[in-house]
Amino acid sequence: MRRHTAPRAIAALVLREIATTYGRTPGGYLWAVLEPVAAVALLSVVFALAFDVPPLGRDFPLFYASGYLPFVFYGDLGQKVGVALRYSRPLMAYPAVSWIDAVLARFLLNALTHILVAALVLGTMILLAGAPPPDGLRVAAGMGLAAATGLGFGMLNAYLFERWPVWERAWAILNRPAFIVSGVLFLPDAVPPPFDDLVWLNPLAHSISLVRTGLYPGYAPGGLDPLYALFPPLIALVLGLLLLRRDARMLLCRT
Repeated sequence: MRRHTAPRAIAALVLREIATTYGRTPGGYLWAVLEPVAAVALLSVVFALAFDVPPLGRDFPLFYASGYLPFVFYGDLGQKVGVALRYSRPLMAYPAVSWIDAVLARFLLNALTHILVAALVLGTMILLAGAPPPDGLRVAAGMGLAAATGLGFGMLNAYLFERWPVWERAWAILNRPAFIVSGVLFLPDAVPPPFDDLVWLNPLAHSISLVRTGLYPGYAPGGLDPLYALFPPLIALVLGLLLLRRDARMLLCRT
């Protein structure tokens, strides 16, 4: 019975998320596009005043979008998947809805939203900049790696946020410097040794760099290793699944 009701439960949760997240604000989905465009525009203006050309290519908006979009993809998934239990707690009183449905629904909707936004924003910027056609597979792989990182740490956060609520605030604080050290504003391979090795420990640096290899022909950073970058989120995903499988019912019963 559960096997047949799961897809319907996930679909219902996705529709509820659309209505509550995008249906209550004027503009709805339009803000999902306007927010990254405004952020990239601000970065481009600020750094164009300080530098003649960006670290790659000659178009500031395209360079910063190639770093900002994967980073926001990861950050948004890590947060929204992390609060999935709390968000859908009233619905999980029904036998047809489980904690994994809530997590998957939030992941699917927000992942698809970010993919559509990234395709629209990057495609428009490539046309406006007159840049060469991108390597779609590499760009998709980089965005997929960002999604996997967000899902992995989001799954672990779904347990930690409910088990120790203070971790939600700590997670937000820890992610603030991540914007700087993930390579959004610079190229990790341009960092002098021995600090370059520290930058490449960050899975997001690999995700962003992989996106940029698809947008800039000839760019091939030596430290890029997508397989390594999958290990930290995979470990977090497995640990989060195991902890939620054991304690989800207890967490949902807490007030």
